[in-house]
Amino acid sequence: MARNDAKDLCVTLARAESESEAISILRKAHLWDDKSAWIDYDNNPNNFSTIGNQQSSPDTALVEKLINSVDAVLTKECWRRGIQPDSPKAPQSITKALETFFKIYEGRLSSIDAGQRTKLAENILLVATGQKNTPSYIIIDAGEGQTPTRMPDTFLSLNKKNKLNIQFVQGKFNMGGTGALQFCSTRHNLQLIISRRDPEIKDTQDDETKKLWGFSVIRREDPTGAMRSSSFRYLAPSRKILAFEAPSLPIAPGKYPEAYGESFEYGSFVKLYEYQLSGYKTNILFDLYNRLSMLLPGVALPIRLLERRKGYTGHSFETTMSGLNVRLEEDKKENLEAGFPSSSEMKILGQEMKMLLFAFKKDRREKYTRNEGVIFTVNGQAHGFLPQSFFDKKAVGMSYLADSILVTVDCSRFDGRTREDLFMNSRDRLRDDVSIRDEIEKALEELIRNHPGLRALREQRRREEIENKLQDSKPLAQVIQQIIKKSPALSQLFLKGIRITNPFSLVPSKTQPKFKGERFPSFFILSKEYTERYPKTCPLGRRFRVQFETDAENEYFNRDSEPGEFVVKAGEIVLEDFTLNLWNGVATLTAALPAASKADDSIYIHTFVEDDSRNESLRNDFYIRVAPEEKSGGGGNGKRRHPHGDEDEEDSKAPGGFDLPQIIPLRRSDSKWTNHFKEDGDALSVRDGGEAGYDFYVNMDNAHLATELKGNTRVDVRLLEARYQYGIVLLGISLLEHLERKRKEKKQEGLSPAETIYEFSRAISPVLLPMISSLGNLELDS
Repeated sequence: MARNDAKDLCVTLARAESESEAISILRKAHLWDDKSAWIDYDNNPNNFSTIGNQQSSPDTALVEKLINSVDAVLTKECWRRGIQPDSPKAPQSITKALETFFKIYEGRLSSIDAGQRTKLAENILLVATGQKNTPSYIIIDAGEGQTPTRMPDTFLSLNKKNKLNIQFVQGKFNMGGTGALQFCSTRHNLQLIISRRDPEIKDTQDDETKKLWGFSVIRREDPTGAMRSSSFRYLAPSRKILAFEAPSLPIAPGKYPEAYGESFEYGSFVKLYEYQLSGYKTNILFDLYNRLSMLLPGVALPIRLLERRKGYTGHSFETTMSGLNVRLEEDKKENLEAGFPSSSEMKILGQEMKMLLFAFKKDRREKYTRNEGVIFTVNGQAHGFLPQSFFDKKAVGMSYLADSILVTVDCSRFDGRTREDLFMNSRDRLRDDVSIRDEIEKALEELIRNHPGLRALREQRRREEIENKLQDSKPLAQVIQQIIKKSPALSQLFLKGIRITNPFSLVPSKTQPKFKGERFPSFFILSKEYTERYPKTCPLGRRFRVQFETDAENEYFNRDSEPGEFVVKAGEIVLEDFTLNLWNGVATLTAALPAASKADDSIYIHTFVEDDSRNESLRNDFYIRVAPEEKSGGGGNGKRRHPHGDEDEEDSKAPGGFDLPQIIPLRRSDSKWTNHFKEDGDALSVRDGGEAGYDFYVNMDNAHLATELKGNTRVDVRLLEARYQYGIVLLGISLLEHLERKRKEKKQEGLSPAETIYEFSRAISPVLLPMISSLGNLELDS
């Protein structure tokens, strides 16, 4: 093909907005049906086994494309300085690269202003083009670019080690962003790649094509004959990438709504035809912007998002995406509760993590994240998540805040082996059943459960939900007593039941003075001294906890610039398993004893707080005495506890250790109804109030209850509602006991709906018939 024809073909393909249009263009050039013009991706006909086993969703696959562009811009800057990116002279981290190449302090985008970020974002563009309902997306970067000769070993390769030894890039698995291919156009998964090497880079390699543009189209072909799976192939007539010479191409976006027309001089241009991003088809500045910000919370370089699909109205059609961390920093006054974010440090199995805990004001979190509760990041990119339901767990006890908490865990300091153990190679999810994940989850549970700021906020939210709505618990106490008297089997259930403790007093707690922390602490001291004579005691197999007083701000240990560092030692041994939580002048350290500890040991502990403002650390020393291992209890003296006989006892406790749950009936007209129910068929919402126990919200406008009430002519309406209310709560109690037991047995993970129904039917079988019998005889007080 003549070079002018190649250029025209390239530009025409770049402007095509659908698979069918691109195929028509290739057919006209006699290339689509010419099998000899296509080569197996990575020169491997079985490439689908790798390409098809990457990111599980189109948004995370798109992120990999953007990360490749970030890497390309960073390596360009390195090459331009005459430094080979994988040499010892190159920056040894992303942070150092950003400081060296762009003068970004500590690599934190929040350290530069919005105007500087927007200018920097011109290096990487994400453009939405085509139709509103079937958009194509273009990723354009002013990175190093590749020559036509090098494209088969870079853009079109798998499992090669192009970036493995480059310390300052994010993408080292070298999948070439191929995870996005399966989400391109529905029939053939078409993708276009155009690239030209940056002319300012003086490569030492002798490459005759270094001044040329190269381009190719990737397609998916169905299995034929003996083939067992599809195969991806790329366009390379005569086994060469199509190439041509030109100073620039008119394929960069113009002003809205022009998707093309401006000059593109070097770098890479990747077009994902009709990309299947269901759920993100609104203006790119809205849903997709929010999603990408969450998936790239600490993105190394900002990215410019441009909407170029026709038919939109508004004041702006482009914005700069700088990641979730920058968004939250700039929006925190309007969206976060006072005092947040809170910073924490954690070391598990020798692996160091820094955390930020965000507590959002009501209904403010949804524009930042969907169902993600904990985000694990490496070098600013999300690598895995724990769902929002993590906060609903009994071990966490933050049900009232589950839709208001977000935790980011920076795992950038993990060693390579641990990173591989925790994260899938696709970098979009955690591995299951690995010890490091289990230990991290346990530490997070403890950290969040005991966080004083979250506990106070939970109490406040709970008070707002149930104030003036608590019901007299006496009728329920009578019902339970009647059931137990009639059913020995149920007596066993409730005597063994999970304990539901008395709620806190609904008297608001005293208002605390507003804490205003200092950027750099002037003190960091133990709240209580533990001397060799009067040490802190810690049993073998347990963790010790001490608190410090300080005037450091809550973000001190994990802020964007000049964060503090915390080190804890036992003698000269650095402890590898601890968490540190800082909140409103109190830092709580929870740590495991050294591995070689034994009963009666006296351990001398040293802690150090360091930052850029001081020459000497803030040091604390204290002693731990190791006590013998505590034996778990075996259930008391073995004597059976009998139910209370006095129905009018003041504390109204049910038999067998159950404190009565709080029942809050809600009707659709109540402003709190939508906090717990979505549909008329919903019946019961249970919230864990931590130490306050469970609260049971009952939908009194349940559709099935309404049907019963309409068809009823014999029974008092109040009596039917009472039967419904107490009956559904008893079912909830029984199910809670069942699920708690399964959780302890670790048998409750990953149940299918059918299995869940099966387990639920097992859980309610002891209570169902006795409950109906007892409720049928329930009488209302006159």
